[in-house]
Amino acid sequence: MLRIPDSVLVAEVGPRDGLQSLPKWIDTDAKIRMVDRLTDAGFPVIEVTGFVSPRKIPNLRDADEVFARIKRRPGTVYRALVPNARGAERAAAAGVGEMLGLITAGELYLKKNQNMTPDVAVEEGAAAFRIADAAGIPFVMAIGVAFWCAYEGPIPEERVLDLARRLRNAGIRRFYLAGSLGMEDPVHVARLIGRVYDAHPDVEVGFHVHDLAGMGGANVLAAIDAGARWIEGSICGIGGGIVMPGALGEIGSIGNLPTEDIVCMLEAMGVRTGIDPEEAVAAARDVAAILDIEPRSRSSKGATRRQVLAATGGGQSAAA
Repeated sequence: MLRIPDSVLVAEVGPRDGLQSLPKWIDTDAKIRMVDRLTDAGFPVIEVTGFVSPRKIPNLRDADEVFARIKRRPGTVYRALVPNARGAERAAAAGVGEMLGLITAGELYLKKNQNMTPDVAVEEGAAAFRIADAAGIPFVMAIGVAFWCAYEGPIPEERVLDLARRLRNAGIRRFYLAGSLGMEDPVHVARLIGRVYDAHPDVEVGFHVHDLAGMGGANVLAAIDAGARWIEGSICGIGGGIVMPGALGEIGSIGNLPTEDIVCMLEAMGVRTGIDPEEAVAAARDVAAILDIEPRSRSSKGATRRQVLAATGGGQSAAA
């Protein structure tokens, strides 16, 4: 029997994880409209941007201005990525509601993406946490490439557990494991999340889901069955955020699982997200218009229970 909770928090990462990967510049005004639309849709956590080097990720070079100009709704957490201590200092000055640290368990990927060794990355993450803690700002640590890497294949679980142990010993108590490529399977996802909890019962674990192999929805189910407290998706399915070998570049364009599909799936299962599925779909369509893109989600193309029944003239009161 699956262990399905009554509710799960859904975090929206599109404004950062999505936009950083788009092959075009999105102007600042459009980014602000996007974040404000997600606020209006009721997402409880919105990852607004990243305080990163503009040389590394030029699409996020306006992070300070975006944070200064978005509207903030009480109760919504406005998060930013801080890959190092310098990023954490900038984020604290910008008044972010939550900081997200980053380390990747794929060591070759870590070198390519952050130009760090695991030891250096652990220390940078711990330093960012100390800055957030001193400022009274909640902190989450992302362990990226936690399951499978395009360069290494399956990531040894002991490596992930060792990173979690070292970061926990530095004071961090909230993590998420990221299926940064989307090649992991549900059994792997459930087992690794369970092993983190077995080793560290005092932590909270989330799951950041990608969908390259088409197992994203199944992996979400496996994650919440294993006790994941929250799920992270990207509106319209934008993003990828993964450095892929050149020959796999086109494959790598399939990225995050659309948040609106996550919301529709969970609510259909009776798992409360606090987000109206119809509003999530409407927000996805509006964001797609703002960004001038085609949404990748099934729900935005009419694949919800309510829309199917409406098309056939069936029960108008059915839930989405």
